[in-house]
Amino acid sequence: MFLTQTVPRQREILEVFLRNGWDYMRRLLTGGKADEPQLPTPAVLKNILVDLGPVYVKLGQLLSTRPDLLSAAYIEELSTLQDEVPPVPWSEIEIILRKELKLPLAETFSTVNPIPVAAGSIAQTHRATLIDGREVALKVQRPGIDLTIAQDIALIQGIADLVARTEFGQTYEIKSIAEEFTKALEAELDFTREAGFTDQLRRNLSKSRWYDPTQIVVAEINWELTTAKLLVMEWLDGVPFLSADLDNNNNGKDPAVERKEITTLLFRVFFQQLYIDGFFHADPHPGNLFYLKDGRVALLDCGMVGRLDPRTQQILTEMLLAIVDLDAQRCAQLTLQLSDSAQPVILSRLENDYDRMLRKYHNVSLTQINFSQIIYEVLQVARNNKIRLPSNMGLYAKTLANLEGVARTFNPELNFFDEVKPLITDLFRRQLLGDNPVRSLLRTALDIKSLSLQSPRQIELLLDRVTSETLQWNLSLRGLDGVRRTMDDAANRLSFSILVGSLIMGAAIISTRAQTTQLSFLSTTLFAVASLLGLWLIISTLRSGRLR
Repeated sequence: MFLTQTVPRQREILEVFLRNGWDYMRRLLTGGKADEPQLPTPAVLKNILVDLGPVYVKLGQLLSTRPDLLSAAYIEELSTLQDEVPPVPWSEIEIILRKELKLPLAETFSTVNPIPVAAGSIAQTHRATLIDGREVALKVQRPGIDLTIAQDIALIQGIADLVARTEFGQTYEIKSIAEEFTKALEAELDFTREAGFTDQLRRNLSKSRWYDPTQIVVAEINWELTTAKLLVMEWLDGVPFLSADLDNNNNGKDPAVERKEITTLLFRVFFQQLYIDGFFHADPHPGNLFYLKDGRVALLDCGMVGRLDPRTQQILTEMLLAIVDLDAQRCAQLTLQLSDSAQPVILSRLENDYDRMLRKYHNVSLTQINFSQIIYEVLQVARNNKIRLPSNMGLYAKTLANLEGVARTFNPELNFFDEVKPLITDLFRRQLLGDNPVRSLLRTALDIKSLSLQSPRQIELLLDRVTSETLQWNLSLRGLDGVRRTMDDAANRLSFSILVGSLIMGAAIISTRAQTTQLSFLSTTLFAVASLLGLWLIISTLRSGRLR
């Protein structure tokens, strides 16, 4: 077990657990009685992850996207984790740059600012100017981070083995989640992957019927210079979203009007990603949303993205309507459709839980409802009923929560339902008619025509099979196996009883008419066989306990 090994990093892990007072670990290591392992409290878990370092901070950030796994207290605490670490000295970054570039540094960039504009656990970002004069951002991987991650991945898998011993770990397949996280972490070391996500998002948002695509910006990737450890992209000149000073802008717009326009733009951009494209930026926190100097809005950092298949998109669209209607029964049905668990669920209990949860919103104005909070509560109800939902549901809920939180902070006058109502209406129209209504109507007309032509013939064939007694019915009824076995046993015993009776009667008839030794021997043999079978039948009946 990883806890018994003595490498320095593992000793450090133990020290962090003990320093933060995880009682289960104390009992385990001191030889005391270790009860069923339990997770640390939310505050203790956050402190442990911070003390363990940047990789574990990322683990905490991932867990904060899983309200289907953790309670609201854990989600709230882990959502405050920030991926901020001291920057690496320029001398070390420069070595990485020179290794990754095809040409000498001086022949690629005219200037590079050695002071980073941002520093994270995986990489840090510098501003630079290409030889041709274009401003770019350089995202450079921290030296040695791949070795650190490889070591920490082994430790995380060890921790997962420990937590897997709890009922929580067994119910939610913690080892599978750890495997998912480690794969995501390893993939994050390849910046060409993030560059591909950025390009895909840029293409998707370049066209829309909901907003003006020229008002939303995703940085253009410089593929000639981008490698697995170096990401080079267009420099976007602006400030974090919530730091924007709209009162002193130079575009002549009223600040209140501009806030409303930007809020509407954000909702439409993200609703398109979630419900139409099925590929979405999954980390829209304030630092990844920029207000550019020209008044446009930019999305930064596509390292964390989510995907939704068409079926899931349709279910989630219906879930939006069910929540707006406060329809507990429909919420329960849609949750089961989303579930990827084969465990039986008590539908009445699930509906009652949703009814209790939604009842508190019955007399609340739509403008006062925190929609993303309801989404979290929906996932919590599913978790309490041991319904395992796909992992992308956590990213979906976290994206909506971040989006709504940023929008409400940026524009306190936000009316969430006024923003999403026309979008939901259009989504249902798309689901009913598709993007091309004429084509959808023609396809429906052809289906109806085909059905009308085939139905009489199908009915005729069905009647023919019924009247000719060739129709076969295959029925599968649950709970009848026990009845069938009981009836089989009874029939077998009845058959044996008849057989025994027949042997006795045959032996008696032969005995009364026996005139030779052979017939007497046959009569005796028949009596002996009948006696043995009768004795076996009595014993088997007594042993079954069903002698009535």
